[in-house]
Amino acid sequence: MQYNSRPVMSNQPGPHQDLSRRVSRALTHPLRKPVAEHTQQTFTLAAEWLKARHSPLILDSGCGVGVSTRQLAAQFPNHAVIGIDRSEDRLARKHGELPSNALLIRADLVDFWRLAHQAGWAPERHYLLYPNPYPKAGHLKMRWHGHAVFPTLLALGGCLELRSNWSIYVEEFALAVAQVTGRQASVSEITPEGNYLTPFEAKYAQSGQSLWCLRAELERT
Repeated sequence: MQYNSRPVMSNQPGPHQDLSRRVSRALTHPLRKPVAEHTQQTFTLAAEWLKARHSPLILDSGCGVGVSTRQLAAQFPNHAVIGIDRSEDRLARKHGELPSNALLIRADLVDFWRLAHQAGWAPERHYLLYPNPYPKAGHLKMRWHGHAVFPTLLALGGCLELRSNWSIYVEEFALAVAQVTGRQASVSEITPEGNYLTPFEAKYAQSGQSLWCLRAELERT
């Protein structure tokens, strides 16, 4: 299959000038909106599944059609891998049998992360693979590092890996990680060379776009 995906277009020339203020606001005004009932129910089921496995946890947040969850479960057979996405349609698409150490669930990540933190979850690894970049400058608060849930996401700890085809998103995320935790994330350009974790990764790479990876080793707090 031939891809011709266009790179991210934005009216931002660099990191958003309001980023630091948004992160500070998230730190001083914790998110207090009620958790949706459907996510509470889904989390309860996921917690029971995880408890039965007695395995280190990997979260695949925003897993889309679940290709990455399957790949990660195969790569880490001694871990329990939970893929979370808000779209029932995406999760229902057929991409092969789900490994026994993997679970796909429909949930709102904002609520799921808060429930996971409250329950004491401490993922060994946490993946955010090609999140929606919301590239317009006015949409900063819709990016994960501009959202009020960002401190909770980092508080889960573990090796956090973010991948994106927009370098500014990754640069902003690294700045936000440093502001919240004092830790410097590593950022590098990657070339998967056919070993694609997600359909988006395949599409972007085969369209000749640069792909960026951020890794941060975080303490659970």
